[in-house]
Amino acid sequence: MTSISSFARTGLAALGIVFAGSAAQAQAIIKQDPIIKTLTEQVSAQELERLVRGLVSFETRHSLSTTKDKKKGIGAARNWAEAEMQKAAATSGGRMTVTQDKYIIKADGRRIKEDIEMANVMATLKGTDPTDDRVFLVSGHIDSRNTDVMDATGKAPGANDDGSGTAAVIELARVMAKQQFPATIIFVCVQGEEQGLYGAKHLAERAKKENWNLVAMLNNDMIGNSFSDETNLKDNTRVRIFSEGVPALETPEMTALRKSTGGENDSRSRQLARYMKEMGARYIPQLEVVLNYRTDRFLRGGDHTPFSQAGFTAVRVCEMNENYRYQHQNVRTENGIAYGDFPEHVDYEYVRKNTALNLATLANLALAPYSPEEVGVVTSNLTNQTELRWKAPTKGEKPAGYYILMRETSAAMWEKKIYVDGTTTTLPYSKDNYFFAVQAVDAEGHESLPVMPKPIR
Repeated sequence: MTSISSFARTGLAALGIVFAGSAAQAQAIIKQDPIIKTLTEQVSAQELERLVRGLVSFETRHSLSTTKDKKKGIGAARNWAEAEMQKAAATSGGRMTVTQDKYIIKADGRRIKEDIEMANVMATLKGTDPTDDRVFLVSGHIDSRNTDVMDATGKAPGANDDGSGTAAVIELARVMAKQQFPATIIFVCVQGEEQGLYGAKHLAERAKKENWNLVAMLNNDMIGNSFSDETNLKDNTRVRIFSEGVPALETPEMTALRKSTGGENDSRSRQLARYMKEMGARYIPQLEVVLNYRTDRFLRGGDHTPFSQAGFTAVRVCEMNENYRYQHQNVRTENGIAYGDFPEHVDYEYVRKNTALNLATLANLALAPYSPEEVGVVTSNLTNQTELRWKAPTKGEKPAGYYILMRETSAAMWEKKIYVDGTTTTLPYSKDNYFFAVQAVDAEGHESLPVMPKPIR
């Protein structure tokens, strides 16, 4: 059992997190990784703008548009994205491979009028540890649309929806290709989102069939608009993370545990969203991550949803303020108002910050140890203390220690972060009044995703 000494404040104070332990431990463990910080600073607003304008140049990227024309349509856009990712792969020392993962979508009588071949453009940065089977995935959808979801020939520039997310994925591949991570990171430009999330469904089904140890999926869909058409509010300092509460794929055992512990706000996706908020506070100045406790917006959907439905941990990154003059609009001027999703409407500094947020999250997770196993809270006795037990991860590098995360049951974010170096601890706080979780951490301060404890006797 590890004793708890006096509290010492750290750089996490901005999140309301207090480190319980010695000041020396706090400085040694909770800190910015200079490599991750340098990588976030390499994300370029100018490069992101170049990529968005490159995507818009194909006039439409509708999933049913031509694949034969070399300058227009979805086929040309996919080949262009593949070529951009190949540039990144060339700097990786052979660790990054790029492919178009092709699949057939059957006519559905709705948004697919006939059988069609689609493709996800994927760059896989293989992990350096052959014993580490973890996979982290980041996506944006490459297809676009205008007002008529079946219009495969009319202009659909799609600069923000979702040129911004696609550009972020390609830029992440460029910046991260040279860096070595124990775990594997997949960067994917998904097709078919506007027609029914088909590319994401295909990839989630593939991950399930091939037994990927997919730890986290970050979906970036519209991360570049900072001006609301209705409120006239301009804000590029906040970004939303959408995450499911009750898991879409919940077993009867999971339901019983959730009901007994009050864990409606503690799904794995919610833990990932909180993790991203902490990474934003640690690495990205002038950006606040706003936790949105919904799977997505009303009447809308995104590519994280098929992954959630398959039982994976997935979230959506989305701009704080939307502008409906630019979304799903025919290009036109009406009553003096210009409609259409053009590059001039994208805030590239905002895209840069949101891309860097993805990078900090992916890098910290891919460098961190595996999560602790068999995490439990002892409930065999009536006591005003909390006894937690867990086991070290059986795969990967041995953790340097563990964090106990703690918050009041009504709090959105973790409020205390307590470092221990064993696999059991007793805290002077009642398990009835707080939620707890356990993270593994390495000597450089990279934390795994938190694991909520199960009641044990």
